[in-house]
Amino acid sequence: MSYDYTKLLQPIKINGMRLKNRIMMSAMGTFTPMLDGTDSEEGIRYYEERAKGGIGLIMTGAMFLNEKTAQGGPTLALHSTRAIPKATVLTERVHRWGGKICLQMSCGTGRNGMPDIGERVPISSSANPSFYNPEMICRPLETAEIKDIMKDFANAAQFALNAGFDAVEIHGHAGYLIDQFISPQWNTRTDEYGGSWENRVRFATEIVNSIRNVVGPNFPILFRISLDHMYQGGRTLEDSMPIIELLEKAGVDALDIDSGCYETMDYIFPTRYTGEGCMAYVCEEARKHVSIPIINAGNHSMETAVQLLESGNADIISFGRQSIADPEFPKKLKEGRREDIRPCLICNEECIGRIFGRLTQLSCTVNIQVCQEGATQIEKLPKSRKIAVIGAGPGGLEAARVAALRGCDVTVYEASDKIGGTFGAIATAPFKKRIRDLITWYGVQLDKLGVTVKLNTKVTADDPILEDAEEIFVAAGSVPFVPPIAGMDHEKVIDVTQAHIHGVKAEKIVICGGGLSGCDSALELAMDGRDVTIIEMMDACARDVMMINKISIDRMLAEYKVNILTNTKVIAIEEEGVKVEKADGSTAVIPADAVITAFGQRPNSSIAEEIAEKYPLKTTLIGDCQKVSKAGSAIREGFYAAMALQ
Repeated sequence: MSYDYTKLLQPIKINGMRLKNRIMMSAMGTFTPMLDGTDSEEGIRYYEERAKGGIGLIMTGAMFLNEKTAQGGPTLALHSTRAIPKATVLTERVHRWGGKICLQMSCGTGRNGMPDIGERVPISSSANPSFYNPEMICRPLETAEIKDIMKDFANAAQFALNAGFDAVEIHGHAGYLIDQFISPQWNTRTDEYGGSWENRVRFATEIVNSIRNVVGPNFPILFRISLDHMYQGGRTLEDSMPIIELLEKAGVDALDIDSGCYETMDYIFPTRYTGEGCMAYVCEEARKHVSIPIINAGNHSMETAVQLLESGNADIISFGRQSIADPEFPKKLKEGRREDIRPCLICNEECIGRIFGRLTQLSCTVNIQVCQEGATQIEKLPKSRKIAVIGAGPGGLEAARVAALRGCDVTVYEASDKIGGTFGAIATAPFKKRIRDLITWYGVQLDKLGVTVKLNTKVTADDPILEDAEEIFVAAGSVPFVPPIAGMDHEKVIDVTQAHIHGVKAEKIVICGGGLSGCDSALELAMDGRDVTIIEMMDACARDVMMINKISIDRMLAEYKVNILTNTKVIAIEEEGVKVEKADGSTAVIPADAVITAFGQRPNSSIAEEIAEKYPLKTTLIGDCQKVSKAGSAIREGFYAAMALQ
């Protein structure tokens, strides 16, 4: 099927703001602002690179009105003039490339806030339980405090004007404070801010009025809102239609819409399991109720974006993590280079996962330069080097790509018949499409860069090619861990990687190991109609999975009726199936026509150590051959190995 990508490149106006195309970068926190509320050079450069790449409208991450409401990460100090100079640098660096930039403003997370950040007891519309600690009851905002928030929004709007922003967006999304006023499940007030739809939306419309009084009639005001909370008792799509009608009537110039809330967090940060264009469905009904431009987000690919625009149900497509993975994707579309767009894996590992897990700035599994653009410019070496890359997994492919960009003569040697390594081999499920896309992208890039790829070529430490190479990158990957369990050599037993490569025809399948690999395999087989059981010795499956992704996995394993046995140890493989020992010491045999082992991987260290020992001065080890980790670590090490060449 062919797609007319030029539909994404057509100009559009939102009130007095003209955008050069229909591509918006979603609001995403970066953790780059400084503690004093000013922006950092890393943050400014991050946004500038996306404008340089051709994105029409840059949306900042949510910026809180003041320190009291900032129950989240570091943001610009909208309440202080000290942040205006650096914010002005930011807007002008975006304008320099013909882009527009919108300041997203939030009055706080309310019940979704961390109890130890901002106010000790979170504020909310009503006496709601805190999301993170339901035993803590939020303090309802008093009417006088609401009036103060309106003044704060007016001050923030003046900040936006002074700093040169082209528009502002009100963050009424994700079950945050504004959403708590709008939604009946969180708003039980009996004053003028509760009861009818008009009263519940009053908090939001007064915010619009406060901003409009400052910015004037032609300055765009956008409003971000989830139209479907997607959980029992939450606000439905039907419920949301009167709300958006009232918002348009109040003077909102465009609606930024999708679905989900913290109760369905894997739609706030959609996963690979939720699919591409997973929240486009809200647009059709919304289009019937408003005439202002509609913006939609939700794991969009270039293709789902075009389809949505062609439907007429949305006017602008919001790309979040895709703009992190490849800031130049609009430029590449304009130049007719769809094949050169590096795909986002929708993995959540190095973007929101990095922020949640380490409280450090944004990064990306496939784009190591994110928020380090100034320090990681890829420049040609003064003199070309002859590079041998052993292994065509993600780390080896990245090392080869970057070394070639730096002008090196690169040859990749791969023992199997295709590139991608184990990472590519196990990417057979529908929800792993983006991994397959990434491997294809690497193949295209290496071909365009003139990198020689030799498949079915196993290299040893004594191979003459290593003698000839000036630098050696060993990315030999990992091999399956085989525990000393009786019956592992039974004909019905197959390793999880080989199961992906060759397929499994059996109907009743037992998977030994409930980590990410085992769970993904179980889900893939169950989606194909198989009877699947996971055996896991720990107290839960998917313990190695990033928290938000685990929400999706757990839900889908239940949806597809995968049988999960936790606190259960595999002790033997027998003719009838898998013999297990339960937590109480009893044993049982789980019937199986096929047994897939997913006990994990171990470094393929022997060849790596042999090469490193023979050529210690010119060998760099990359990825799983040193320590088994996730693809992002291997790609990062491959990038750094090539960047370290002098």
